[in-house]
Amino acid sequence: MSEPRRRAPKPPGNIEPLATLPIFFKLGGRRALVAGGTPPAVWKAELIAAAGAEVHVVAAEPCHEMAELAEALPDRITLHRRGWTPGDFDGAAIAIGAFEGDEGEAFRAAAQAAGVPVNVIDVPPLCEFQFGTVVARSPLVIGISTDGAAPVFGQALRARIEALLPAGIGAWAAAAKDWREPLQALKLGFAARRRFWELFADMALEGGDRAPREEDRLRCMEEATAAEARAGGRVILVGAGPGPADQATLGAVRALQSADVILHEPGVAPGVLGLGRREARRLPAERDRGQAEAAVRALADEGRTVAWVGPGDPGTCANWAGRGASLEGSPSVLERVAGLRCPTCPDGCAAPAGGAAAAQ
Repeated sequence: MSEPRRRAPKPPGNIEPLATLPIFFKLGGRRALVAGGTPPAVWKAELIAAAGAEVHVVAAEPCHEMAELAEALPDRITLHRRGWTPGDFDGAAIAIGAFEGDEGEAFRAAAQAAGVPVNVIDVPPLCEFQFGTVVARSPLVIGISTDGAAPVFGQALRARIEALLPAGIGAWAAAAKDWREPLQALKLGFAARRRFWELFADMALEGGDRAPREEDRLRCMEEATAAEARAGGRVILVGAGPGPADQATLGAVRALQSADVILHEPGVAPGVLGLGRREARRLPAERDRGQAEAAVRALADEGRTVAWVGPGDPGTCANWAGRGASLEGSPSVLERVAGLRCPTCPDGCAAPAGGAAAAQ
């Protein structure tokens, strides 16, 4: 078996500024402090209890809903009917405060003195972390944040995402945990492992209403093993531009997401290139076709997945005639994907010289 190939270094400066950093925090078995027994604190206490935290609620006069929650979850939520003290922060992983008036500032100061991340509900300037809107398909969890600007907008986005996700998608996420170790035992290279997870993702999104089966795992394993045996990488010719990114086909999005290197020709909109992974290298194509194909071939020989992006449908457009011809029959897999309609061929594109299109 060949030695695993090392991944190319990620290009610098490829991440746009973020208003906040999305982090998924493990709370299982850890102490969490909730100070204040107001209705807004009830949902926070239940949420972090659902994440496995040992929640200690400190409130001199807890609301009826908080008292009911503590009674319903006695093994996860402990209610202390008193005011909070600095000692309550000892051993806490996070602290959440729900107050009326100026008490939040003192709570935040005490949390910072104890080195505990703090959130004061509905007071963004006093929050070191925020709770976004949650799409729960555990163990698949999606968080949405508007940086506190528009919670209702975040809730609307959650509803859209929930409508798109198959109801049983969580079972596939659970299967991913079980299948990871057998995959690692094969000691495959990065490209082969990525091929496994690409096929897995396609199965999960297309068949998420059914439970994953053993034959699904075996199919993914066979595809990954075959990708390793081929030694060469993948070259995907993607017709995608010029045009808006929101008109790109699903096939084009998948191709760009799978690429380690995105080779782009003039006329491709930056938004289309942005559909690729952030860590993918983006390189302008050489104007000389021979030089461009030599560069693609060299990258594929290293086991890379290369998306060669240019105007027109690579399966039918004359603009693509001859591109990739030297890669036919090589160890690399050559694929063609329609992305955006060719603007110069409103009545359809002439078939390229050199044969019919490959399967989409």
